[in-house]
Amino acid sequence: MRRKVTLKQIAKELDVSISTVSKSLKNSSEISEDTRLKVQAFAKLYNYKPNNIALSLKNKKTKTIGIIIPEIVHHFFATVISGIEQVANEKGYNVIVCLSDESFDKEVINLEMLANGSTDGFIMSLSKETQQKKDFHHLQEVINQGMPIVMFDRVANEILSDKVIIDDQLAAYQAVSFLVEEGRKKIALITTVDYVSVGKLRTDGYLKALTDHSIDINDDLIIKIEDIDNCSEAIEKLISNQDIDAVFAVNELFAVVAIKAVTKKERKIPEEISVIGFTDGIISKFSSPSITTVSQNGVKMGRKAAEMLIERLEDEDEENERYRTEVIETNLIQRESTKT
Repeated sequence: MRRKVTLKQIAKELDVSISTVSKSLKNSSEISEDTRLKVQAFAKLYNYKPNNIALSLKNKKTKTIGIIIPEIVHHFFATVISGIEQVANEKGYNVIVCLSDESFDKEVINLEMLANGSTDGFIMSLSKETQQKKDFHHLQEVINQGMPIVMFDRVANEILSDKVIIDDQLAAYQAVSFLVEEGRKKIALITTVDYVSVGKLRTDGYLKALTDHSIDINDDLIIKIEDIDNCSEAIEKLISNQDIDAVFAVNELFAVVAIKAVTKKERKIPEEISVIGFTDGIISKFSSPSITTVSQNGVKMGRKAAEMLIERLEDEDEENERYRTEVIETNLIQRESTKT
């Protein structure tokens, strides 16, 4: 008897992407006929069977929620998971947490693994690579087969589902406006590449705040980080080469690296340079100086996402397609890295 193969194994054997295999098996016109036939023949030869998600859902409920997050370095995702678990436990549900490691392929694999009847629905934040590719077919397939998804933080507007977000643009706008009101006029921005949705929205908020306060936008004061794990060099170069009096960073890692670079240049915080980060995590609280941050209320976001998913799972009207987007409020927590 031939062993059962997975999408990943088929993709590796045929030297194509997991997405191509998935679409070929669905007979998608996006894939050439030659590739479709090759994939389908291979799948048939090795007895590939897709997950019968809809059948498993009709037959039983697992009382288990699948959570897929991009990474666990940021305190924010830990707080969201905590909020999800609080509500899940209150309602008698268990949770399974998977990491996509910012990988599209791993995100697809996680969905395939968890959607085999072991979970009832998903709460997820999209990987960086998924947002870059703008390929959301795996999400739509799961939804089409009867499994609800609630997206949080990084979401795909192209997919009709429930979502929990903050107003990233407004939160950034308010943080940069606070710096302007401190008297800062040369405000640097440390952000992510534009295809990461939250980074793009926070960048838009920064630009709007400067424009509304009649401050010229200087592109030399803006850096967009692709590789977060190796951001130090770019941030140190910005601090060393540019005349700035404030930094707005779109996450707390960028903020603490900026503080380290400012300290290395023997400039005083906040007297000479103010710093504001995003996400009120442990780093922000215990950094020296402690960092003024925009709090995303991760626990509240997680609780709301779990409530929305469980409500949909337990809704007897299975055809209900009135999807909601809940916006969680943010607030600026002032600490030593800005004047008070």
